[in-house]
Amino acid sequence: MIKLGVNIDHVATLRQARKTYEPDPVTAASFAILGGADIITVHLREDRRHIQDRDILLLRETVFTKLNLEMSIADEIVDIAIKTKPEQVALVPEKRQEVTTEGGLDVASQKSVIGRVVKRLADAGILISLFIDPEEEQIIAAKEVGSQFIELHTGNYANAKDVNLRAKWTEKLRQGIKIAHGLGLRVNAGHGLTYQNVGHIVESLDVEELHIGHSIVSRSVFVGIKKAVQEMKDLIFRHSMAKPGTSLD
Repeated sequence: MIKLGVNIDHVATLRQARKTYEPDPVTAASFAILGGADIITVHLREDRRHIQDRDILLLRETVFTKLNLEMSIADEIVDIAIKTKPEQVALVPEKRQEVTTEGGLDVASQKSVIGRVVKRLADAGILISLFIDPEEEQIIAAKEVGSQFIELHTGNYANAKDVNLRAKWTEKLRQGIKIAHGLGLRVNAGHGLTYQNVGHIVESLDVEELHIGHSIVSRSVFVGIKKAVQEMKDLIFRHSMAKPGTSLD
């Protein structure tokens, strides 16, 4: 079954609104794991707008499932990743003015610099994923720089306003996965996924992990993080079972 990575950044966003000590994203991670999260995902941004350095250090000590660190290719952040050794990093584009990540990393135009970062992380024993759009050029470049995983950007699918447009982006993702698997890359996906749109992705795409944050944290305001994660896990399970040829065996 597809594994669920729960992004807890926006718990930290609420904390940083007052520059105080609560709510604590480290505590949120513990409740997410109790709810069934397979992976805890956090993005340590260069501007430290939500997750802070202390969060990464404490999460490394307390997360015993899988810690996935989203990060830019800035030397400072790469150094932190090598020091703390999360099981996986996801290299993402980062702009100071953006509200959230707006698209995939342009690997094809930065192969030299990204390749050096990938090598440093791989030498430290860390799995590397590149967050990219489902474009053949970018998928091939991800393979060429030595990444083991790609995480396909599902934002265009999530933002599609009609059935035909959503079908178009689903097919684009499906073709991207086919290319990636043909190159020996493992595939994850994420961005903009919600309780309303995740089912179609689960039934349509052959991916290993889905990384979901804002929707789960938003739901947790009303039902708590543990239950919000349980509900998402249940959705993934039910839609996984709806795939042709799927069984519990």
